[in-house]
Amino acid sequence: MYKELSKKIEKKEARIGVIGLGYVGLPLAVELAKKGFVVTGLEVDSKKTESINNKKSYIGDISTEDIKALVEAKKLSATTNFKAISKLDVVIICVPTPLRKSKDPDVSYIVSATNEIKENLKKGQLIILESTTYPGTTQELVLPMLEETGLKGGKDFFLAFSPERIDPANKKFTIANTTKVVGGICPKSADLACAVYGSFTKVHKVSSTQAAEMVKLLENTFRAVNIGLVNEVALMCDRLGLNVWEVINASATKPFGFMKFTPGPGIGGHCIPLDPHYLSWKLKTLNFYSRFIELAGEINSKMPEYVVTKLADALNEKTKSIKGSKILVLGVAYKKDVADLRESPALDVMTLLINKQAKLSYYDPYVSTVKVANKILKSEKNISAIAKYDAVVILTDHSCIDYANVVKKSKLVFDTRNATNLMKSSKIVRI
Repeated sequence: MYKELSKKIEKKEARIGVIGLGYVGLPLAVELAKKGFVVTGLEVDSKKTESINNKKSYIGDISTEDIKALVEAKKLSATTNFKAISKLDVVIICVPTPLRKSKDPDVSYIVSATNEIKENLKKGQLIILESTTYPGTTQELVLPMLEETGLKGGKDFFLAFSPERIDPANKKFTIANTTKVVGGICPKSADLACAVYGSFTKVHKVSSTQAAEMVKLLENTFRAVNIGLVNEVALMCDRLGLNVWEVINASATKPFGFMKFTPGPGIGGHCIPLDPHYLSWKLKTLNFYSRFIELAGEINSKMPEYVVTKLADALNEKTKSIKGSKILVLGVAYKKDVADLRESPALDVMTLLINKQAKLSYYDPYVSTVKVANKILKSEKNISAIAKYDAVVILTDHSCIDYANVVKKSKLVFDTRNATNLMKSSKIVRI
């Protein structure tokens, strides 16, 4: 079975399925299809499957032209019928892994996907989990569920873990040139998964699925902790009357021993706000308290409050309060040049401003509507009337916005992202 599947992968004859066609699954499905594999996307959301089969993309990083070409070449299709798994050679799980309100891992999507595979599992298949999760998930949760079929992992089927490394809107590092880390439940499982990913990028093999799971958590915990550090440095500089951006940029001139991170109104996205809590939760089950993770999370989570407090101080200098002030938020997505709202700190800042009775509006060319504080807000069509606002708050620094014009026409600009960079104006207040 191993040799047969290995040859199929090598000759691009293996039929591959990707469960979950979101920001991770769709780019992966497209890349594999581009390399010659016949790929089936499996998705519970019928709108997504219809979009793919109608040759249209719904994700910014994937062009409709690519989808159209692959669908017409019969290399890519999508379905809500998970019975299609029985006809596949490789199945890759790319489903969400959110946190519960208690900050415990919610692996229900992984369980659901695994159940679908279990009902359609056949000998000789390779299953790969990509969803970010705590160390031990593949070995302790997925493997036993699949073995309930009577088939044995490493003998009758193969199982591996490879953490996703998708960075939306990153034009330099894409799925095609970012190394994939792979760990298997056995050497054959790892080798087969390496062959799949090796068809389009470099691969780094580790000793186990647990090690591969830990790799992802280290990567994002590293970022979360360093963002927490630089956010605290921003608070320090505020107390000391220093420009934190000047300090950071000067530090970044050192060619060794320093990596540049920048402060902001908080952290967002599908990884950094969540992944460290997966690691922290796992360690608590082993009676280990992860102090760095908890402290970084505490600092980062309080940044929206700091932003609102500093905005209140800036308005106070102009003899105004937040209550009743007309405030325009520029950018609500969690990062620049994307439409993704997941865990965006802008939503927390906006909620605080609404609760303080600000007359709040927003402009984001990527996000047409948002729900905050039980209100549905629509994006302004443009920012031509920017002079009517008492303050403009830059929460996401989209590249398409003319910030020099914003500063020119505004009464007050609070820049949390250093989008105004080297501009000098008494109107600008920075984080």
